[in-house]
Amino acid sequence: QVQLVESGGGSVQAGGSLRLSCAASARFFSSYTMGWFRQAPGKEREFVAHITWNNGYTYYADSMKGRFTISRDNAKNTVYLRMNSLRPEDTAVYYCAAKQWGVLDLIKSDAYAYWGQGTQVTVSS
Repeated sequence: QVQLVESGGGSVQAGGSLRLSCAASARFFSSYTMGWFRQAPGKEREFVAHITWNNGYTYYADSMKGRFTISRDNAKNTVYLRMNSLRPEDTAVYYCAAKQWGVLDLIKSDAYAYWGQGTQVTVSS
């Protein structure tokens, strides 16, 4: 069983930055592909970014490219999401997710076996 705990959310003005962290209890954390998703009120959960276990390949949803950066520190069992140039439409609960040996369909939420409880990000105009 893997436990994921997100932190770093908060309120920020448009144009500001936040860094989210997700600490994992997983043994062999380096074998897990990690993803970030978000869900705004009244909307479906959407893919944000992922970083693979094997080569650290990163991929972003189009609206996040150039603004968000996903990274991982395997020594700390932690994945990060650096968010710059935040917009009011980025307001959502952000979740991290994990899939051991994950390589396929990584933009889909059902590809991931483990989820954190989420952290709220609110961007005001």
